[in-house]
Amino acid sequence: MAKLASRTSRLTWNAALLSVLCGVVVVATAIIWPRATGTDVAMGKSEFDDWVPLKAALEPELTPTLLFPVAVALLGLLCWRRVSRLLTWGPFLVLAFIGSWIWTAALGHVGGTHSISKVFNRPSEYFRGSEDVTSIPGFLSGFIERIPMDVQDNWAVHIAGHPPGATLPFILMHRMGIEDTYTVGMIVMTLGCTAVAGVLVTVRTLGSEQMARTVAPWLVAAPAAIWMGVSGDALFAAVAAWGLALLALAATAARRSRLIGCGIGAGLLLGMCVYMSYGLVLLGVLALAVIFLGRRWAALPWAVAGALAVAAAFTVGGFKWWDAFPVLVTRYYDGIQTDRPFGYWVWANIGAWTFSVGLAAWAAFPRGVAELFRRVSRERFVVAALGCAGLASILLATLSGMSKAEIERIWLPFTLWILVLPALLPGRWHRPLLASQMATAIAIECIWTTQW
Repeated sequence: MAKLASRTSRLTWNAALLSVLCGVVVVATAIIWPRATGTDVAMGKSEFDDWVPLKAALEPELTPTLLFPVAVALLGLLCWRRVSRLLTWGPFLVLAFIGSWIWTAALGHVGGTHSISKVFNRPSEYFRGSEDVTSIPGFLSGFIERIPMDVQDNWAVHIAGHPPGATLPFILMHRMGIEDTYTVGMIVMTLGCTAVAGVLVTVRTLGSEQMARTVAPWLVAAPAAIWMGVSGDALFAAVAAWGLALLALAATAARRSRLIGCGIGAGLLLGMCVYMSYGLVLLGVLALAVIFLGRRWAALPWAVAGALAVAAAFTVGGFKWWDAFPVLVTRYYDGIQTDRPFGYWVWANIGAWTFSVGLAAWAAFPRGVAELFRRVSRERFVVAALGCAGLASILLATLSGMSKAEIERIWLPFTLWILVLPALLPGRWHRPLLASQMATAIAIECIWTTQW
């Protein structure tokens, strides 16, 4: 028995190490290839376009503000386990949210408050681009005609590149009198960090509370927090996480009232995701995985009903998703995307995404796949299935050709679900790997200035 355990441990270590090396090779090749071959991968001409495949500028600098994330990382490593053990489930969820918010805020403020406000202050972004919207019905009904690049009053790139649901929260902020972009950034950060709690609710509902507690620090400490604090995609991630959480509650419901209520609620949120980002139709992979794990397919028609209600509301308002998407594809390829070679970005995207997910996730990929087939325990199978469904969504996204660069933020709604996989690794690995995740985030903040 001891020999078998030793052999299993050795195989787990070898598989994890090989997977990590693959991740390092992908990142290194994505960095070296354009420089070594002279390939123009069309990142653009801004200050953040000199470090392919990451959308960032190489500006190494040691600043006093780096002490914020360093202190948070040390505090988390020293105190998380003993503090979290004292809490029941409700307070533990609050702790996970607070931990995520503090880590994200610490990273976001390395460059000062400007780091939070700069994205939302750009004319190409949702907040500034939505300043002149005076009528929401008019915004919806006239949305498609302003997508093409060759029309005189076309939408800014991020508004045009998404359905109108992505811009509506920012229009509402204007209506509420919020004009300070730092405040906007903090609102987005706060709402985005609730996604951690949504993922944990899903894992607990489908698996177990103990597994959810094991998953929590991986979600909180991820390098992805760099982009969760400064991008509208954080909102999409939160809406998606809570939609899938409600779907899990519906798919495990013992009472019909919960089945219907949570099912419709899940459909409303997941339907809204599709009207916030065209690419979030790929959440369908995760949604099917959740229903499969919940074992109650009766949740599906209620979720579909909720999603159709969202589609009907936008359609009645004047925006037809199916008419807008082909117009968006034309604009997509009228811009810089037509010059970004698919043959490079189809795999280099994974290199850029590794900065967001960290090498700990690469270490966990073999274990996640193995757990799908071994089915040693239900709770481990649940985590493996959710993580692999998230990974499948990302692979489909990069193969679609509609994701080329900037995916460190674009894929956040999927990345959160892949970050559950390291929880499957041996317990003695957790603390050093968590330290490596936080060190990765701090190193990125120290070495590069990211656009987002």
